[in-house]
Amino acid sequence: MKKTPTRLADGRELIYYDLRDDAVRDAVDRRPLERTVTTSEIRRDVLLGDSVAVASHRQGRTYLPPADECPLCPSRGDRLSEIPDSSYDVVVFENRFPSLAGDSGRCEVVCFTSDHNASFADLSEEQARLVLDAWTDRTAELSHLPAVEQVFCFENRGQEIGVTLGHPHGQIYAYPFTTPRTALMLRSLAAHKEANGGENLFDAVLERELAGRRVVLRAEHWVAFVPYAAHWPYEVHLYPRRRVPDLLALDEAARTEFPQVYLELLRRFDRIFGDREAPTPYIAAWHQAPFGAMEKFDEGAALSRDDFALHLELFTIRRTSGKLKFLAGSESGMNVFINDVPPEAAAQRLREVASS
Repeated sequence: MKKTPTRLADGRELIYYDLRDDAVRDAVDRRPLERTVTTSEIRRDVLLGDSVAVASHRQGRTYLPPADECPLCPSRGDRLSEIPDSSYDVVVFENRFPSLAGDSGRCEVVCFTSDHNASFADLSEEQARLVLDAWTDRTAELSHLPAVEQVFCFENRGQEIGVTLGHPHGQIYAYPFTTPRTALMLRSLAAHKEANGGENLFDAVLERELAGRRVVLRAEHWVAFVPYAAHWPYEVHLYPRRRVPDLLALDEAARTEFPQVYLELLRRFDRIFGDREAPTPYIAAWHQAPFGAMEKFDEGAALSRDDFALHLELFTIRRTSGKLKFLAGSESGMNVFINDVPPEAAAQRLREVASS
């Protein structure tokens, strides 16, 4: 992997990640952009104990442009985009309309390929590995920023999810706090450790799933399963068999095998409903240990970052062909999910649509 950092016309950072070591990236952003001004603010909800990012400048972000005006395609001729070069492998750059900025963290865009009509599932294993390397590199870099406590790499796919740019891409959020979902995991982790003689809860969950009916894929270094209490109709958790706290700690064997396993999972998601004209919308979310202090989540047992288990959660909001799972009263009002598809049935379906 070759890494080439540069700057866009408004001062934002952009980084090319190339498969070839001889790639030259010297194109200049020719757009007449003024420096980005953001209004991101973190407000604390004292009743719920969580945080809300208020970012009014995002109202003006680009919304569903036609393909020939896509800002994530390479710049060619007089059509200038966020990527100054005429081609690229993988690119990461600071979001022009970030939810988090400055002391409130940072938001980045990850372009998986220059092919506007592709998806992550269409990538070669070599290209998918390059994306993994980019996620890992950005996690390392962002973790050193003074304001950052947790790094979250994710992909939203499909207009049903709320995607406003059709080009295959994901995002990275660097939060100035530990997110509520991770905090819940850490408190459960500490309580289980205290109550069970130091046993790791992630290890116990993985062992239980490996012995059950919800495993979707088994590989030498990774395992994918539908969790016992899945929130979404089709939800898969992907774990490395060797517990590590973050992407940085994956060994070479796990990195090499990851593209094979992950691409197969994504392709199965596209086959769940058998509708070639309507690709499955999904969210793919990496869960990594926070880089902040762990003791604030202790419930009697001391925690370290090594207690956390890196994993990816992949889920779709579609519950059956042509129908979406909406977060209505119980889910949105009380955070109690109601799942229409038994996890065992979802796992069976995902096994049935294996590649030929």
